[in-house]
Amino acid sequence: MKMGTMSISFCASILLSTIFLHLCLQHKGVVVANGHGQDHDHDHDHDHDYPVVVKNNTRTNREVLEIIIGGGNNSPPPSPKIQKCPPPPRAPVSPRLLSALKVIQNFRQRITCDPTRYTDTWKGNDVCSYKGFTCGNHPQDNQRAVAGVNFNGAQLAVPVDITKLQFFYELDLSNNNLNGDFPLQVLGATKLTFLDLRFNKFCGSVPPLLFTLDVDVLFINNNNLETTLPNNLGSTPALYLTFANNKFYGPIPRSIGQASKTLREVLFLNNQLSGCLPYEIGYLGSATLFDASRNQLTGPIPHSFACLAKIQLLNLESNQLYGSIPELVCKLPNLERLSLANNYFTQIGPECKTLVDRKRLDVKMNCISDLPNQKSKAECAEFFKSPSTVPISPCLPTFLAPTNGFQVTKKHLFQLLRRYHMKLFHQMACEFSFDRCFTTIFH
Repeated sequence: MKMGTMSISFCASILLSTIFLHLCLQHKGVVVANGHGQDHDHDHDHDHDYPVVVKNNTRTNREVLEIIIGGGNNSPPPSPKIQKCPPPPRAPVSPRLLSALKVIQNFRQRITCDPTRYTDTWKGNDVCSYKGFTCGNHPQDNQRAVAGVNFNGAQLAVPVDITKLQFFYELDLSNNNLNGDFPLQVLGATKLTFLDLRFNKFCGSVPPLLFTLDVDVLFINNNNLETTLPNNLGSTPALYLTFANNKFYGPIPRSIGQASKTLREVLFLNNQLSGCLPYEIGYLGSATLFDASRNQLTGPIPHSFACLAKIQLLNLESNQLYGSIPELVCKLPNLERLSLANNYFTQIGPECKTLVDRKRLDVKMNCISDLPNQKSKAECAEFFKSPSTVPISPCLPTFLAPTNGFQVTKKHLFQLLRRYHMKLFHQMACEFSFDRCFTTIFH
């Protein structure tokens, strides 16, 4: 019954709605017939309440309904099209950028090979959009100017004119095929704070003037530089120094101690450095990373290394170092990793053994008899039997040098160095107020 009632009610609603609509249309005087429309009961004194448009053709009830609700031909006109505003005029190019533009375009004309199409963007007057160039505001007049050049991987030559820019702070020429002698042109860029010449083919010597540049970062690793390290190395104010993967030979300059307040990281790894580790390394109180691995350094670790209070990574593996591993070095408060593998150390104390157990100290392939993974007894005996070929001068002053010149056994050299270092420790404590550090060493 309910279903029947619902069906009847629904049909009745449709029927009533149709009748109501038909009555409304009749009340307003609209009659739709076979192609003729007439107005009945038309009252000229009253306006129509709705627009009615009847054309020659027959109009259906649906069309009339559309007219009633405002559809049909009386719909509002379309909105006018919005006109786009012209772009604002470009700001004029600063004179400093125009000057740089001339230099860059002159340099581009000299390029004979651009295998990576690096200079394809060097078109137009917008130097700041050129690949490899960055811009900034000039500190004197706030004009836009070239502030940095980065040709990393571009395989282009060094632009000589760029070194003449007064406010030129960064130069990155790494990962190119640049070869020949060290590029002396960079020494003219006296405002540089960042100099990166890594992964090229520069050869020959390194000019001492390089270490007078007021740079924070100096990377010359992964070249073919074959020379001794300049004696004024410690004059550099750089925070980060990298000499790795070259052919540097001879000792580490003792002047390195002069960089005690600035030097944070220094990498000497994979060269041909020889001689003893200078005790002045212990002055590097700000250093967090020191890596002289894979060289030909010999002698003991100076006890001054116990004053490297901030050191986190100390890597001396794959050299010819020997003697005992200083216990105080193993107690350095910030030490995270100490690598001494592949040397000739013979003694290790309990503090250092604790680091071995914690895998923070690597002493594999040494001559420590009570530890596994060491060199054979024959190899160790052969090393200690042969006289030392180490030059005495980098390790000892003349008044401590043995009377037989350079022919000294490693055991004798170790004893001489120990005496010399003890004397130097007192001098360091006096001159540099390292009293707390060296009081611990001597007591």
